[in-house]
Amino acid sequence: MMTQLEKFVKNQDFAQSELQQYLDGENLNIPTLNQPAQNPLPKREPIKHLLIGSSKAVSSTIHYLQVIGYASIGDWSPLLPTGNPDEVMSILIRQILMQ
Repeated sequence: MMTQLEKFVKNQDFAQSELQQYLDGENLNIPTLNQPAQNPLPKREPIKHLLIGSSKAVSSTIHYLQVIGYASIGDWSPLLPTGNPDEVMSILIRQILMQ
């Protein structure tokens, strides 16, 4: 009967073998392109998102954008007062690929 340690080592050896096969290219079917790259380095450009509203509305929107996978809560600036009563703002700057 195998001990837990022996099972772990056996599974690790198998995983390492699979990884090595992948890295060696045995499982890859990559087509070769004979065309020169037209734009080898994609251009990135900043885009700024600005939320302005009540503290509750801005926080709620930031949380929703995290839930749908668009931006993490920590990517946004802290809530900042706008100078208008009961109004705050938060900004998110993302880098997007331009073609």
